[in-house]
Amino acid sequence: MGGTPTDIQLLDANGLRLDGRRPDELRPITIKADALKRADGSAYLEWGGNKVLAAVYGPRECHPRHRQDPMKAVVQCKYNMASFSVSDRKRPGPDRRSQEISKIISEALEHVVLTQYFPRTSVDVFIEVLQADAGTRCAGLTAASVALADAGVPMRDMIASCAAGKIDDTIIIDLRKEEDNCGQADLPLGIIPRTGEIVLLQMDGDLSIEEFYTALTMATEACHKISALQKEALRKRYSVAPEEVSDEVEEAIDAIAHGEEVDEPEEHDEKQEES
Repeated sequence: MGGTPTDIQLLDANGLRLDGRRPDELRPITIKADALKRADGSAYLEWGGNKVLAAVYGPRECHPRHRQDPMKAVVQCKYNMASFSVSDRKRPGPDRRSQEISKIISEALEHVVLTQYFPRTSVDVFIEVLQADAGTRCAGLTAASVALADAGVPMRDMIASCAAGKIDDTIIIDLRKEEDNCGQADLPLGIIPRTGEIVLLQMDGDLSIEEFYTALTMATEACHKISALQKEALRKRYSVAPEEVSDEVEEAIDAIAHGEEVDEPEEHDEKQEES
């Protein structure tokens, strides 16, 4: 980010981007819950060229112990980009960028996790970027929220995250690699969809006040669309196949949907059945 000189035309004469998207259009997003069987909760996300895996362990005993809080749980996040996730091989291990992103994601998740229910424990979130194409912090936070819900960790809501930005003096959402590297501004945003609270907001580049609020509005609308995809991923994870649902259960569900009372199932007397 920072408007690096380039010969790449980020917007064509029709106002379309390099991949044919409109300024307010998201890249294709696929979210799958329960991607790892040995984690308490997990999620796999593909967002454009990004491929992100998130895993949650806990609440469990907090290590190191000096980080324990007697009043609440501690949310610890570790964000990491695999060395093969970018075209130029990344040096393995933590760096300043990954430490910064780990910190801001931890702080964002602490706003939604009901930490007061689990004092002296830790909720550990691991985010591994397998393939990167800009917007990995937003993708990681989005996947981590689904993984927390999959783990059954009590939360106020899942966090949905998306970035807005500016290229060729035009405000856009969901920047890809070329737009992120050569654009004029980048504005990652994370919100709690149910309340509209902002739990993550950063900016790199230059935006006027009007452009800032336009970008904020567009990113917020995109976050609500992403929130719907998060919920759908969890519905698929916990849905029951139609053939597994008995007629009695279907009738009960239909009655509940219409606000009717449901009769308790009758107990069968084995002796009467034998006679």
